[in-house]
Amino acid sequence: MSKFFTRMGDGFGIYLSEEEIRADIEEGTKDAADRAQIPQLSKEEMDHLYDIVTMPGIVVGVERGQEVVTTSDSGGCKISYHCNIAIDRSTAILIHEKVLGADSLDLGHIDYSYKAVKSVLHDEAAMMELTQLNSVIPVLYGSMPNLGLYTKPDGPVDNWAELLPLGRIDEARAAQEEAVEHAVKDIVYVAEGMYEAGADGMNIDTSGASGDADVLAALKAIEIIKQKFPDLGIEMGMAGEFILGMHGKLEYDGVRLAGLYPHNQVKLAEKAGANIFGAVVNTNSNMSFPWNIARTVTFVKACTEAANIPVHVNVGMGVGGVPMCEVPPVDVVTRADKALIEIGKADGL
Repeated sequence: MSKFFTRMGDGFGIYLSEEEIRADIEEGTKDAADRAQIPQLSKEEMDHLYDIVTMPGIVVGVERGQEVVTTSDSGGCKISYHCNIAIDRSTAILIHEKVLGADSLDLGHIDYSYKAVKSVLHDEAAMMELTQLNSVIPVLYGSMPNLGLYTKPDGPVDNWAELLPLGRIDEARAAQEEAVEHAVKDIVYVAEGMYEAGADGMNIDTSGASGDADVLAALKAIEIIKQKFPDLGIEMGMAGEFILGMHGKLEYDGVRLAGLYPHNQVKLAEKAGANIFGAVVNTNSNMSFPWNIARTVTFVKACTEAANIPVHVNVGMGVGGVPMCEVPPVDVVTRADKALIEIGKADGL
């Protein structure tokens, strides 16, 4: 019986038979469908996915005519801190543009949070202006809402992660609601500075890292920014496949945020005014790549069908079917990309 090389969700190489791969694909799509109450992949789509997983070659690609564009998070920092090459962020963006062929990049501070950026906005605006003068591709400014930074002792509000275990639920919820207002002000303040500096857009990234209040801060900030600057593009990237209910009762436009999956998240991003939605599906490191990518494509297909704005799927370490390891293997990364585009109908990556 022939076996095919693939990987586990932690990147470890394994060999699976046709029967094992097909079984994992079926189980993966069932898992996503059960969790989000969305349709499973069809037999034809599962057959297509099997072909992608098992096709020969290390690097694979989409069929001609199905190419998509790319966006990024903290793209200006990655050559320096991931590759350990001592260059500034503006130069890194030029390398991405002129050498690596990136479609767009985001310029972000090494402390990738709006609260931290607020105090150095004058320096960041100067860096954005310099980058815009030298580059051609769209350059966004990116950071996270990161509500956790607003808790004591570094911030003004009580820490809900400390209050919740004590059973002080009302106080924990009140602290999150207060943090939302602080975060919205900071995000809008940075956006105003970046607009004046010539930024092509804003990337409000990893929304939901602190739960439903974190998502609410992002949505409220997007709404205000689009009212002030209708021509400023905004990408809203998520932190996980469903919104954690750290508060549990928060709503946006009458919809409770806790527990929403990508196909529901994207509708709220649209209402707030986002131009691009960054869908996230988490990788299970204990399961195989066929299981993970089937699950991911199922979520993404439902999201793109529900969306009226472009969906750029997060494909990095630990998300988008990509293994959870520091340097994701190119064999599964390209297969994940191909599956997300050809079956999930992603607009970008």
